Amino acid sequence: MTIATPLRHPDASSSHTMTKRGWWLVTMNVLLPGSAQVVAGNRTLGRVGVLATLLLWLLAVVTLVVYLVAPSAIYTMFTQAGSLTLVQLLLIAYAALWVLLTLDTLRLVRLVRTAPNSRGWIAAFSVLVLVGLTGTAGYASVVAGSARGALSDIFSAAASQPPVDGRYNIMLLGGDAGPDRDGLRPDSMSIVSIDANTGQAVTIGLPRDLDPVPFPTSSPLHALYPDGYGYQDRCDVDVCQLNSIYTEVELYKPKLYPNAGKDNSQPGIEAMRDALEGATGLTIQYYVLIDMQGFADLIDAVGGVDVTVKDRVPIGGDENLNGVAEWIEPGNRHLDGYHAQWYARARHGSSDYDRMARQRQLQDAILKQVNPVNVVSKFQGIAKAGAQVMKTDIPQSMLGYFVDLGLKTRKLPVQQLELVPPTIDPQNPDYTQIQQLVRKAVHPATAKPAGS
Repeated sequence: MTIATPLRHPDASSSHTMTKRGWWLVTMNVLLPGSAQVVAGNRTLGRVGVLATLLLWLLAVVTLVVYLVAPSAIYTMFTQAGSLTLVQLLLIAYAALWVLLTLDTLRLVRLVRTAPNSRGWIAAFSVLVLVGLTGTAGYASVVAGSARGALSDIFSAAASQPPVDGRYNIMLLGGDAGPDRDGLRPDSMSIVSIDANTGQAVTIGLPRDLDPVPFPTSSPLHALYPDGYGYQDRCDVDVCQLNSIYTEVELYKPKLYPNAGKDNSQPGIEAMRDALEGATGLTIQYYVLIDMQGFADLIDAVGGVDVTVKDRVPIGGDENLNGVAEWIEPGNRHLDGYHAQWYARARHGSSDYDRMARQRQLQDAILKQVNPVNVVSKFQGIAKAGAQVMKTDIPQSMLGYFVDLGLKTRKLPVQQLELVPPTIDPQNPDYTQIQQLVRKAVHPATAKPAGS
């Protein structure tokens, strides 16, 4: 006689024995799905369940070990379409197998033979565990599918680019289209320069009214504006300044950048990249465009953002502050999407440079406050908002690397260089001075050891 005998061949006439056996089987199904079938049912089905469970545990352990040793490898794996598809299929298959094993376990229990006061408890326990575990697997599968779709929609399939002088320089544009504008015009322009090893980041903010703006000799706009865009009021739109370059090229000169669409970009974005490279002297590998009209959805998706408001900011109203609907008052504030959007966009009651500072403040706050817990718990909303709000040419193949680098960045203070008055006169910019300030910010001098 073996230990399996009372489980496989029980005394069905004893309700006490059948109740005890029932609890054993449902517990075994929870702890090691398939084991109930191995000892009391279809051994082939049981072996499939046990093997699948052990394989799942093995994959989990291997993933944890690799994460501890080389986290960027795990980030890369879970940001690729193929890997996410495989994860989704495995989760669906295992959830379906668990449902089958649980239903078969309840059949093996033979509830009608158990004690009447135990039948409901045994069934309820099995169903609750089934719903909890398969529901978790199902949600994880949905998240994997949403992630795959969102990542494919947002990020490009282009080849990765190496760092330049040990840094990745990413152009960050805040687009602000509206009924009073002829197309989108980026009102927020900055470059985030990140050390490729340490993650130390420097944010370089440029004013939208910079005029004139030089282009590198490699830019197709250099031939049209050899002395800089806006020099002696030369341009083809109503206002000749930095953020007008996007609108002009999108409306009148898109053929200057014929490969922009293929590279997951737009002619106006590529023109802005050339302008910011010409102004700062940096090589910009990638861009990120944030559409401020959908910014509120993204903030709501991550649960809001905490900022310290220095000066009251109006919501609505005109330039004389008539008709203000509400004020964002000074102090520590938790802003939802609607209020965060106004905090970033409000034009009246302060200067453009104050607004630039508020936008940088929001960027830093979001970077610091978004964490894996709220990303996973609210991923559906984030994925939906992200696809509507963000456009970029960062390759999907580099996401794992940038996630790892971003986690390093979060632990370090973000340095800021604002190219605004009184440091810089936007109407008479000295680009030799600007580029010296940029070099000093991204490559700060290190103190020499004493006695050297």
